[in-house]
Amino acid sequence: MKLWNENVPYAVGDDVEDVPTMVPYIVESNQLTGAIVVCPGGGYVRRATHEGEPIAKWLNSFGISAFVLNYRVHPYKHPAPVTDAKRAIRYVRKYAEKWNIDQTKVGILGFSAGGHLASTVGTQFDYGDNQSKDPIERESSRPDLLILSYPVITFGEHRHEGSMHHLLGENSSLELRNTYSSENQVSKDTPPTFIWHTADDESVPVENSLLFASALSKKSVPFELHTFENGRHGLGLAEDRPDVFAWTKLCESWINKRF
Repeated sequence: MKLWNENVPYAVGDDVEDVPTMVPYIVESNQLTGAIVVCPGGGYVRRATHEGEPIAKWLNSFGISAFVLNYRVHPYKHPAPVTDAKRAIRYVRKYAEKWNIDQTKVGILGFSAGGHLASTVGTQFDYGDNQSKDPIERESSRPDLLILSYPVITFGEHRHEGSMHHLLGENSSLELRNTYSSENQVSKDTPPTFIWHTADDESVPVENSLLFASALSKKSVPFELHTFENGRHGLGLAEDRPDVFAWTKLCESWINKRF
């Protein structure tokens, strides 16, 4: 499904990569369900397939509807990805009744750079524009929970250079880098957050997750942080690593407490 209708100019070209879309994975239920928007990683230059559909199906397995977000990546830069992610949250809320989804239980989950995107939405949301002619834009973009998997968080000392450059450009200002370092944007209204990372991640240092967890703690935002001793970056579900695969059960339990 396209996130924007034909009357809204969201792209400069005709290629499918110019068009932000979502793929729905709806749970059939007689009761209202929670829903989570899934943001695959890929350094803001691609979207990793193993962090998309398999994650949606895992969420479906315990009763959560999912929407895999194909947000815009390179050559698109800030603010395109976050605009798409905010729009996705609004979209799910607007059509929640159609999919039997509880409007108050819409979360966002991201891996790596997708985790940066999710953390940005979770810290720089808005509550909708009541004056907008577009009914979707009247909906809040605040997620009800965040799930961050080996996330890129900071564009400071422990940054992932590729993600920063592809999102902000090669000569971004210090002010812009600080603004999009999510640990700087946490407030008391940031949603409850589940975070997991591996301690020896060589691509995105674990300090990214530690910085965000520390910021949440300082603002008294509920969070759960799991750091596994070792494991390469980009594990996704981590089905080939039983020790790290434990994150899925831990996360399922955490979601079920809230949704």
